[in-house]
Amino acid sequence: MYEFIRDLWGFLKHRRKFWLAPIILTLLLFGALIVLTEGSAIAPFIYTLF
Repeated sequence: MYEFIRDLWGFLKHRRKFWLAPIILTLLLFGALIVLTEGSAIAPFIYTLF
C-alpha cells in the first residue's frame, strides 16, 4: 500500500500533475464516507448527495 502511494506521489511530482491530488483526496474521502455509513440510519441522506 505504501509503495502505491509513493509511486503515485512520484508520478504526480514527475509529471507536474499536482492538480490531481485534491481530486484523488476527495474521491477517497467520499469512498470512505460511503463505506463507513453503509449500515447506519444516515445512509439514505448520504446517497442523496450523489
